[in-house]
Amino acid sequence: MTPDYKPYTKISQSPTNPQTVKTRKRFDVAELYEGPLTAIEVTNQTAIPLDEKLRQAYFWIVNHAIISPYYDIEYNDGPPQTFTFGDKKSRVILPSDQSYSSFVLMPLLNLVLQRRCLFVGGPGRGKTASAILMGVLAGYSIKDIKRAIQHGQPQMTIADLLGNPLPSTLVNAQTMDDVKIAWRKWLSMRVKIIDEYNRIPTRTQSALLTVMGDNYAEIYDQIYECPEAAWYLTANDDAGGGTYQVIEALRDRIDIVVKALHFNTRFLKELLTRIEDNIRPEEIVPKEIIFNVSELDQAYQQILEVKFSDTLRRRMEFFSSHFEFCDGAADQVEYKTKDTVKLAALDFNLIPQDTGKDRVKDLGSQTRNGLSVRSLMTVLVFAKAMAWFRGKPEVEFEDLRQMIPFVLHDKLVQDPDSPYFEAGNNAIYRSDKVGWIRTLFDLSCAEYDRLNLDRDDPIAQLAAEFEAGLEGVSEQAVRARLVKIERLLTEWSKGRKLYGHLFDDILKLKYLHQRYTNYLKWLTWKG
Repeated sequence: MTPDYKPYTKISQSPTNPQTVKTRKRFDVAELYEGPLTAIEVTNQTAIPLDEKLRQAYFWIVNHAIISPYYDIEYNDGPPQTFTFGDKKSRVILPSDQSYSSFVLMPLLNLVLQRRCLFVGGPGRGKTASAILMGVLAGYSIKDIKRAIQHGQPQMTIADLLGNPLPSTLVNAQTMDDVKIAWRKWLSMRVKIIDEYNRIPTRTQSALLTVMGDNYAEIYDQIYECPEAAWYLTANDDAGGGTYQVIEALRDRIDIVVKALHFNTRFLKELLTRIEDNIRPEEIVPKEIIFNVSELDQAYQQILEVKFSDTLRRRMEFFSSHFEFCDGAADQVEYKTKDTVKLAALDFNLIPQDTGKDRVKDLGSQTRNGLSVRSLMTVLVFAKAMAWFRGKPEVEFEDLRQMIPFVLHDKLVQDPDSPYFEAGNNAIYRSDKVGWIRTLFDLSCAEYDRLNLDRDDPIAQLAAEFEAGLEGVSEQAVRARLVKIERLLTEWSKGRKLYGHLFDDILKLKYLHQRYTNYLKWLTWKG
């Protein structure tokens, strides 16, 4: 070995994910005069693509920086090898395609998406170290990123978090506009780290919520506009139970949750080597994998261009439709939701459950809430990011399946009293939330296939007719469409149990019926 050999700073020159790379070409008006347009073309780029750069960063981190030998995001391009152990039949799957460690990959995707990532896990498992590494990858010095970390503690005030009024302007001010604020430097950074956020007092959490949610800080009527940033928060308890209870709105702003798993003792030799060689990974990050602001913005734009097919979107719609419906919550159909029960501050156990449905098979029985718009948007954008990271032009089924558990980890509130958890070996999902949500998605897809919705979806056909527009549609055609909707509702009302997905379909039919009714009334008035 030569004296200059530095294995920790080495970046592999071979492709991290060998494949033919197809990139979407931007539309150019000049091409209209150059013959038929081609939406997709193969490009041979000389500069390293940004997705390849992010993969290089990923493999450098897992090989040299963070000891995380856990490939829990599994991809297969053929039947994987599976083994079972013990009386509980614990499964070990050997993936047949390139697979990833969520503890490393999720923070990286969060960096390019500029979202909010929460690390949860016991003390000393690398949560803060991983967040610091993300700051270094974004181009900040270690000194700057460490000074910018906000350490949650019970005495933390809003001034500690955001800044202080300048004493001279405060004394001489005649109005609030005269007060000048010395804003904290971390507010201007593109990577923001809040350590142990569940130890911040409730009032200061509200100020933090404003910065996280709306990208501005406010003191004494003075406003500081913050740039878009990737946030990293840490908590030692994934239930949010630190010194202070985390306010619900703040928890809702967190986009993705990553668990810091235990240290595998078979890697103790690696720790010993680092001690003896005095190596700190965050101090030796190769410059080839450090992103500048422009590259992060470009990466984000490329992610947004990744396709999301209608068929995959339809599966996502079907999955999401299971959870909000609550038959015993209200009389009028629109208010039959779990949100109605929650706003009334009622115990879910007081809601009548004798609806005739099989509660073990009803996926909605497993949760105490539905999914918000913010949650759904976050799932879609992280699925796109996953496909982009893998060099794919379009989101694949497995990209969506792998992302959902991490995005919905704190969004879907489990009902541990559901009879589903008493059946078979399902009790294990009371503690394994990642496995539970992934199983929920698998069960939803199985039901979707059983109902043959890819080939026979009457709502999709009616929606396509409506989306084609009403201009020029005759009165006779409108009446025919109204009859079609009413017949469908009549057919469904004959003995079918009302599950969540049917609830959303019925509301969609009512919506279409009302739109056609209004249009018909206008046609009649017009004569």
